[in-house]
Formats: sequence, C-alpha cells, structure tokens
Amino acid sequence: MGDMRLLTPRRSAVLSGLLATVAALAAGELAAGIVPGWTSPVEAVGLSVIDLVPGPVERWAIENLGSNDKPALIGGTLALVLILGGVLGALARTRFRIAAAGVVALGLVGIAATAFQTSITDGVPSVVTAVVGVALLGLLVRKAAAASTDPAPATDDPTGDQPSASTGTENRSNGMRAGAADRRVFLGLAGSVALASAAAAIGGRTLAGRQGQAVEAARASIASEIAGATSASPDAVGSATERALGQVDSPLPPLPDGVDFGIDGLAPFVTPEDEFYRVDAALVVPRVDPDGWSLRIHGMVDQELEFGYEELLRRPDLMEADITLTCVSNEVGGDLVSSARWTGVPLANLLEEAGVQAGADQVVGRSVDDWTGGFPVDVATDGRNAIVALLMNGQPLPAERGFPARLVVPGIYGYVSATKWLTEIELTTFADFDMYWVQRGWDERAPIKTQSRIDVPAPLERVAPGEVVVAGVAWDQTVGIQKVEIRVDDGEWNEAELALEANADTWRQWRWAWSDATPGSHRLTVRATNANGEVQTEERQPPFPNGASGWMTLLVTVAEGA
Repeated sequence: MGDMRLLTPRRSAVLSGLLATVAALAAGELAAGIVPGWTSPVEAVGLSVIDLVPGPVERWAIENLGSNDKPALIGGTLALVLILGGVLGALARTRFRIAAAGVVALGLVGIAATAFQTSITDGVPSVVTAVVGVALLGLLVRKAAAASTDPAPATDDPTGDQPSASTGTENRSNGMRAGAADRRVFLGLAGSVALASAAAAIGGRTLAGRQGQAVEAARASIASEIAGATSASPDAVGSATERALGQVDSPLPPLPDGVDFGIDGLAPFVTPEDEFYRVDAALVVPRVDPDGWSLRIHGMVDQELEFGYEELLRRPDLMEADITLTCVSNEVGGDLVSSARWTGVPLANLLEEAGVQAGADQVVGRSVDDWTGGFPVDVATDGRNAIVALLMNGQPLPAERGFPARLVVPGIYGYVSATKWLTEIELTTFADFDMYWVQRGWDERAPIKTQSRIDVPAPLERVAPGEVVVAGVAWDQTVGIQKVEIRVDDGEWNEAELALEANADTWRQWRWAWSDATPGSHRLTVRATNANGEVQTEERQPPFPNGASGWMTLLVTVAEGA
C-alpha cells in the first residue's frame, strides 16, 4: 500500500503522458511497416532535421560523432518527444483539451515532415500516431485521476452533525480499499499499454524489414550467379548478348603480398566490409530492389540513356579497380578512409554514349533519397578510373555501401563524388546547380590532399625500450606516395620503408624501426611526399571547407615492463 501512495496525481499524469506517447509512436511504426512507402513520424522528422539543420551544426555532428551521428539524432528526437509527452500528461490533468491539441500538433509535425520528404499521402502513420496518442492520453489520465484520489480522512465534530468516529473509520477504510483497487486498475492498464507498445514497435520494425530481407535475398542470388559465372570455363561463355553476369574480360591480378605488411594494429590494405567507413545523410539505409532499379543519364546530353542493373553487369566494358576512398570530414590522423577492389562501368564510356553537350561542366550523381554530389566533367573524362561501381571486393555492394550502384571517383573527396544508391547522373553546370554539401557551405571542388597516419603504436600507448615498430598508411589518390618520414620529438626526419604500391589510386602502407626508443614520453610525427615530389603541408586546417591538412603527431610512453 505504501508503494501505491507514491503514485501522486502529478506523477500518475506524467506517467500517463509518457505511456501515451510511447504507444502513439509505436502505433506509427506499426502503420509505417504495414504499407511500403509510408514513413514513420520519427524517421520523417529525423530526415527533415538532417536536411534543414544549419551547416555548422551538421559539421559538428559529423566531426564529433562520426558514424554515430544518426543514432544520436534518433535518440535525441525520441528523448525530446518523450519529454514533451510527459509535460502534456501533466497538463492533461487539469487542461485536457490543450494537452490533446499538443498531441495533435506533434502529429502535424510528423505529417509536415513526411510531406517535405516524400508526399503528404505517406504521412498516414503520423495521423495514426496523433489519434492513438489523444485516445490513450484521455483514457490513462482518467484512470490515473481515479487511482491517485485519496479518501477524505474521518473527523470528529462536536456538534454531532458529522458521522461518528466509527462510521468515519469505516468510510475511510472503504475509501482506501476503493483507491487501492483503482490504483491496481491503472497500473494494470499502464502495464498493458507498455506491452502493447513494445509489440507494436517490434511488429512495425519486422514488417518494415520485409523489403530489406527481399533486397538481401536478391543480393545473395546475384552473388551466387556471379560466383557461378566466375568459376565456369571460358568455353561456357556465350555471345556478347549472353555475357555472364559480372564477367570482367580483363580482371586485375590478385594483390601481391607486398602491399600489406600484416602488422597488428595497422589498417589492412583491403578494408573489411564491416570496418569500411560510412558517412552519409541517410537516416535509414535505403533498401533498393535491383529488379525495379534503373540508372538514368540526362541533362545536357545528346540523348538520354537508361540502364537496368543486370544490363550494366553484363556490359563488355566492365572493369575492376583498386581505389581508396576518403571522407572530407576526416581529421588529421582520422579513420574515415578505406580501400576496396571495385567492379563497375567506366563513367567516361557512359558519358560518351550519352554525348555530353558543350557547356556542361558538372556531373551530378543523385541517389534514391535525392542526395546529390557533383564534380567536374573533366574529372570523369581525364583517364582516371571513375566508375559506376556495382561490386565491392567481388560481391554486390552491401546496402550500407550503396547497393545496387554507386559512384567511385579517385582523387576527389567523397562528398562531391561518392553518390551511393545511385539512380541518376545529370550533366549540368556549376553555375546552375549546387549539390548537397555545397548548399551547406563546403567547397564545390575538392581534390584529395596528401595525408599520412600513424596506426602503430596507438596514441598514449606504453611501449618497451629498445626497438619499436612504427607503422601506418599514407595516401594521395591519382598521384601516389613516393616517401614517408618519421620524426621523434624534434629530431631529424627518418625515411620509412614503403610497402609495394598497388596503384596511384590507393593508400600505401609504411613502417619504420625505431631502434633506440629510450624511457620517457616521446612525440612521433609523420609526413608524406607524393609522387610529384610535393611534401605534405605542416599547416593545420580543419576538414571544413575542403579537407583537413597538417602533420599527425602522437605521444607515446617508453617504459620498462610495458
């Protein structure tokens, strides 16, 4: 009984608001999962925040949260809505109509966000959210009011007009039993709402995952067909119109052992898929059915072209390329850089077939979620391995990496070129169109800067005296790395040993034996020189607006017994 008395009127009202909010959001998730294309209110609001947030805030989120920016956004959105739900619950105890209007307003925000992202017809889940929210708020607040109403205490009245002490005691006892029963009813209802909310949310996520499961099944089928074609004998390959899926006439040889030193802690030459960096504006990873997907090339071209997924995978000009990608948000010494072997169609060939018109100077890639990246036409046609990538390390692109197709362009940062979930390529001009990140203040042209990184030892690591292996990576895509140097404290520069170079489009591992590491705290600094003889600049610059620069420096402690 004592625990139930903790259920004060205010607390029970706040709890009612929280439960109604949770149930409403869960109902919205369930509705979004039932009909493909419908958007849950949380997702719609999150996507709109990404599109509308000021550039400096978005840069701060990427630089400080990295790939955790989207979970933080979803978590923050949910936390804010729950706080508002609690406030509306407290308000509903005395001013229900105003509180109900607040719930409806939250639903309208979801509808507006959906309309901003897709169309208002996809905002039905937000309507469901508002209806469920208002209905449950009313029910829970009524039950909470009954549960938190204390019976009036018995009083002694010398005039004799009030009930006797025995009668008052009996009434109070009856009132306490009734109050306890009301509390049990409220708590039972609250528990039922909580369980139903969990079931609805899980059901909605499960239903929403159906499309993802179908896409993964399609990817697996494509991978199986490619693997079968790869293992088939050359005599089994038919005419050009019957080319095997993913057949590359001039495949690259396997990477030589010398490109990777195999040092623990050193980034492997080929980045494992689950470690490949991901920075994009997609709150939820698009799941694109390859059977219904197409790539359209349009704009300032002589003829518009459209290709299906398998059509691209059966082209005779399919090629492989080892390319390292770098995010412009990568800080000096950061890990937003990864490398893979890509298979795709040369972008220059597709543009030649479309016929680029005079005056067009920008290639714009557009994703299925309308994100855009743009880069100079000259970059696509100057002979570098710019491709519409379809496979990554011999497998169909993972959904997180852009399945079914993406752009991969060495030598420029990903924010202008690496369009994932690619669905359109438009030829236009820089004067007529600003792509996504340019609209947010970043430079419209973004060549890669020479960079180097120390992977081993780790920052602040304790190492034993004597010989210490120092190792890392350096990159300057399309140019290549000629030399890497290490400096201990303020001493002389020492040239490191370079691993074999796969090509100028990839990073290059390096290592150096620090043979006389003496006890104490030491500062290690690295710099690289590219194949043109240009030394990496010492001048520090943050990622905004066109990529970070400067030398990476870290502290290590040399100590006995480390």
